[in-house]
Amino acid sequence: MSDASRVKHRVIGFFTDLKVFTQPRVVRMLLLGFSAGLPLLLVFGTLSFWLRESGVDLSTIGFFSLVGLVYGFKWTWSPLVDQLPIPFLTRKMGKRRSWLLASQLVVAIGLCGMALSDPAHGLQKIAALALLTAFASATQDIALDAFRIESAAVEEQGAMAAAYQAGYRGAMLMASAGALLIAAAFDVNEATYEQTPWAATYFIMAALMGVGIITVLLSSEPIPTSASGNSSRQKGSIPAGATARLGRWLLVAFVLPFVDFIKRYRYDALLLLALIGSYRISDVVMGVMANPFYHDMGFSKDEIATISKVYGVIMTLVGAGLGGVLSLRIGVVRTLFLGALLSAATNLLFAWLARRGDDLSGLVLTISADNLSAGIATAAFIAYLSGLTNIRYSATQYALFSSAMLLFPKFIAGGSGVFVERYGYEMFFTSTALLGVPVLVLIFLARNVAMFDRSEITKRVPSST
Repeated sequence: MSDASRVKHRVIGFFTDLKVFTQPRVVRMLLLGFSAGLPLLLVFGTLSFWLRESGVDLSTIGFFSLVGLVYGFKWTWSPLVDQLPIPFLTRKMGKRRSWLLASQLVVAIGLCGMALSDPAHGLQKIAALALLTAFASATQDIALDAFRIESAAVEEQGAMAAAYQAGYRGAMLMASAGALLIAAAFDVNEATYEQTPWAATYFIMAALMGVGIITVLLSSEPIPTSASGNSSRQKGSIPAGATARLGRWLLVAFVLPFVDFIKRYRYDALLLLALIGSYRISDVVMGVMANPFYHDMGFSKDEIATISKVYGVIMTLVGAGLGGVLSLRIGVVRTLFLGALLSAATNLLFAWLARRGDDLSGLVLTISADNLSAGIATAAFIAYLSGLTNIRYSATQYALFSSAMLLFPKFIAGGSGVFVERYGYEMFFTSTALLGVPVLVLIFLARNVAMFDRSEITKRVPSST
């Protein structure tokens, strides 16, 4: 085959691969990803900008980010989402859809409560409501991850992850750039702080949760074949008696998902957990101070919304799509390494921007590189975690993985404001870049750890369970 023929063949193959994004289940993940991504910045990045504008100091903003630890501990109640039915809803809608709907409604309620709060007159109320919203958002993530994993085969998880990320990042665009633009539109004088613009913003964000609610109502419950094939046998083996049934349920819900993971990967399980727990550390720790950094550098709400948020999210979507295609072409692990390398390196651009100050061209360059690398890394990481998951315990195991991803970085991020006040933004961003170096070593060490096919995973689960 000539070089020209090979190039033509690869181009045709590339566009053939892109057809996977037109499948209904992939499009559905786009809309549900929007619902999942909307609350995050409203209790994290956008909220930190609101807090800073209302006069809250950087140290308090840094500690306020510990609300995000809720996402790191979601594995503690993920077995309940995986196994426990919701009265009436589960019977009518199914296990995954009922939990999705319930959590989405609570998120909307929490955002409405935040709209009625004012950080300038006390942080306790808004902190409690942010915690409630984060808890409901994390619960939605648990149910949605299980919904996604059970809706497609392993080889399609890269595309599912890319669509999920597209919707997720689109929602983050709305919750960041959209929120700032709405607040700016309602703010008659940016020189003075007013709570009214933020109230309007958060009420509108609560209404946008309707995208996910409508999608859930119009969707069907996924039926994983490997899991359904064992359901009747499991049900029939449950011993009689209330105490025995409770013990059996606790065993299936809380113990077996974790035992299964350790049994399949043995000593490699520790390596995998270390990799998962540190993979996004550079981005998570840096992200806490991003919006306060933009504010302190002198960028306006409109500039931040247009460049950092709108343009940044576009670059993230490009990166997510590229990450999904690269996962198919060169493999998930290689894409994972590339994403980690780029994510750490691009934090150095923030250190460079800290020296330049209010420089729009510098902001464009920094945001372009940072968001493109984040999109590649996230798409590859979601596909990687999905490949490690046993479909029988999809909600619990994926929650364990995604919680481990956030737990350690969120703890470190809590002190980011103190670090910035003591050493400055330039040193802070340089330090976050260096945090990514051990991640590259862990990926290299874990490169040969198998990502089992889902049918093989099911075979490895003991029949007694």
